[in-house]
Amino acid sequence: MLDDIKKTLWATADKLRANMDAAEYKHLVLGLIFVKYISDTFAARRAELTTRLTNPGDDYYFENASTDDLAAELEDRDYYKEVNAFWVPEPARWEALRSAAKQPDIGKRIDEALTLIETENPKLKGILDKRYARAQLPDGKLGELVDLVSTIGFGDNPSTARDVLGQVYEYFLGMFASAEGKRGGQFYTPASIVKTLVAVLSPHSGKVYDPCCGSGGMFVQSEKFIEAHGGKLGDVSIYGQEANPTTWRLAAMNLAIRGIDFNLGREPGDTFTHNQHADLRADFILANPPFNISDWWHGSLTGDPRWVYGDPPQGNANYAWLQHMLHHLKPTGRAGIVLANGSMSSSQNNEGVIRAAMVDADVVEVMVALPGQLFFNTQIPACLWFLVKQKTQRKGEVLFIDARKLATMISRVQSEFTDEVIERIANTVAAWRGEDCHSGEGRNLGIPAPYADIAGFCRSVKLPEIAQHGHVLTPGRYVGAEAVEDNDEDFAVKMQQLTEKLGEQMAKGAELDQVIRQRLGGLGYEF
Repeated sequence: MLDDIKKTLWATADKLRANMDAAEYKHLVLGLIFVKYISDTFAARRAELTTRLTNPGDDYYFENASTDDLAAELEDRDYYKEVNAFWVPEPARWEALRSAAKQPDIGKRIDEALTLIETENPKLKGILDKRYARAQLPDGKLGELVDLVSTIGFGDNPSTARDVLGQVYEYFLGMFASAEGKRGGQFYTPASIVKTLVAVLSPHSGKVYDPCCGSGGMFVQSEKFIEAHGGKLGDVSIYGQEANPTTWRLAAMNLAIRGIDFNLGREPGDTFTHNQHADLRADFILANPPFNISDWWHGSLTGDPRWVYGDPPQGNANYAWLQHMLHHLKPTGRAGIVLANGSMSSSQNNEGVIRAAMVDADVVEVMVALPGQLFFNTQIPACLWFLVKQKTQRKGEVLFIDARKLATMISRVQSEFTDEVIERIANTVAAWRGEDCHSGEGRNLGIPAPYADIAGFCRSVKLPEIAQHGHVLTPGRYVGAEAVEDNDEDFAVKMQQLTEKLGEQMAKGAELDQVIRQRLGGLGYEF
């Protein structure tokens, strides 16, 4: 049901976009969804308070309260703060905006409402994107968009409202990323990749960090994982950083909608030169940094304490990201990072030296080769690095997984991992570590399944063998060829069957060629 609602909402919203670029339009749509959400949750809390304040059997009962007394009491902000609901001033409430949707100044009114909301809720300062008055939409389209968002019913239950709104917001993020193509990948990591990282890392509690957090998908998926495994919202502390100002706002809204407390730094900023969490040591790090960026270097980074395993090349940030993550891990911490395939084998500009030092220091735990066409923004083949600060199991070994053939195509240009494939990868790692496996629904099966190498899929390799291969970490080099099922058919028999089939197809082709010639000849064409 909700899937149908999401698709209908997207189709209608996309139609209203007219000729506006998707990169601009997404901020209008997602901003309105956010305002609708905080207004609905405010209204739900207000209705709950009205009931409780007038109920003699309730702790909140306001005895002998007049209508004016009750109205004044409902304006007490503490009631809303205690349930983590944002305070929404009356002119900024959704009903006020909806009633003015057909007015020519609706864009200006929305901007003013956002300013009021930010003023009343310091946590949202600088997060809401006030661009509605200057939106380049045809007359009336913005009002129609307000009407469309008004149809999203979040219900009276704030937790249900949060879940519905969160899913709609997440769905729209993905659809906008797809519509934007290459640029879309700057703020959105496809869900199946995020799920794989989360499933392997198992971030049950503690500090979770993403130094290039995009729109916050890693955090959202971490919270889903925790809830699926019996934990609760708030078992993790969220820390992130993002350089792009508009993407930073998307992340803050995405987390605020879900009631997730977060620290994304005081402002957008470059993680390398303006590290806003310098003292942080995280339990888990999940990240999809931009691949192979060449313009990251600044002179102030020379001799930086993060470069424990060697100075990263100034023309490629891949090994700067890897070392930044390791620097910010607790001694017991784990990190999962998406990088371009070249990071596993490149020996240019000190990269091979750094990789060798990392392998020899035993901080590389698992390497996963990914299929192509997983990303919106690039066809560059990618991989997953899983790092640890200090291994407690499998010391002196690295697990290699080759998942290149495990994707399912979901469109002509896009592929993904199914939940079954993600479960297979995660349980393979869990078995290798000696940990319990989990079902696709997140249930702990309580089975520390025995690990076994599987030709063509996974293999545990000791460090001396990796050194013999020049410290190259490409899984295909280690896992071997996939086992082929035994087939007792004689080669000569197979060859005869294939030859006969080819002969039949060639004969059919000749017949078709003759028919085409005859018909074209009837139209006056000569051969």
